[in-house]
Amino acid sequence: MASPLHYLTEGSRIFLNSSKNRFFPKKYTGHAQEICQQVVKDCWNGTFFQTSTGNFPQFWSRDFGWCVSSLLKLGYQQEVQQTLRYAFNRFYKYNFITTTITPHGKPYDFPTYAVDSLPWFIHSLLVSKFPYYSYRNFLNQEIDKFFQRVIDPTTGLVKPYVHFSSIKDFAVRKSSCYDNCVVALLAKDLKLMKQLDNPFHKYNYRELLPHHFWNGEYFYDDLSKSEYVAGDANLFPLALGIIKEEEMILSAIRKIQEAGLDFPFPLKYTNSREQIEFIAEERFLRDYESTSIWTNMGPLYIKLVQQVNKELAAKYHQKYTDLIEKNGNYVEVFFPDETPFKTPFYYADRGMLWAANYLTL
Repeated sequence: MASPLHYLTEGSRIFLNSSKNRFFPKKYTGHAQEICQQVVKDCWNGTFFQTSTGNFPQFWSRDFGWCVSSLLKLGYQQEVQQTLRYAFNRFYKYNFITTTITPHGKPYDFPTYAVDSLPWFIHSLLVSKFPYYSYRNFLNQEIDKFFQRVIDPTTGLVKPYVHFSSIKDFAVRKSSCYDNCVVALLAKDLKLMKQLDNPFHKYNYRELLPHHFWNGEYFYDDLSKSEYVAGDANLFPLALGIIKEEEMILSAIRKIQEAGLDFPFPLKYTNSREQIEFIAEERFLRDYESTSIWTNMGPLYIKLVQQVNKELAAKYHQKYTDLIEKNGNYVEVFFPDETPFKTPFYYADRGMLWAANYLTL
């Protein structure tokens, strides 16, 4: 975990760049495909893929993991390898794998140790066929540290009474469904990776996830099992291929629609903030991770819907096409009225690497 001074420095940098986005938003010309191609190209800085060209010009383990398969399909094999080499060298120097690396090359977690950093980093190594063997002792150290710190060995699930960072890094959840999905992803990937330890081998996550989170219609957000539908909880068990039953996919999509999480386009985390606990810093970005619409999850959700309802997926796809062309960029997060998210302290980022996932729809 970084020092308060470190957070102040990063926060100030993001605030200043965010202000520039507010008054001088960058716009590309062309149709949606051309715009997104330019965005992805500009996210490559010659050394690694940045998460964005704006507020987050740095490596993020989870964001790169979300995009790595699409980047490979788009022909960026060499750049993916170089990005992973860069990240490996920084993590190895500081002796831990984190959520992100500052633009100056220092790894850190926000706001605390994240459940999804190691799983997405390992996944990126696997799908890109990165030669990780010379780092295997370091990786095994991180796998063991992760297991000891994150997993309740009696259940195989994420410890419910520890606050971990995650995809919703401003929220405090009790062993979230998303977090357990990335643990299941890690367990699945480690089975395929020689010379890496797999302390998860005794757990069957295809049974554990529905047993603990599925209520017959949708996946609970976390182990508190509150009666609301969460977008990430009902996307990732299915999008990651942990749960493959078509009837569960159809039911989860139906509940997302009923909750309005796909309106006017996908995908919101929740339709209300009432039952969610947030860290203190969230008051500066109120509703950033509740009722706003996130374009990190949108294309992943559309790909899921394509499996069972091509007509609905085509409508979502067209909506994204229209948004990209209207804004001349791939914007991070929107208000439900389709304008970019903003507060007095923050303005939505642009030039997101996530555009790669739109390009592979």
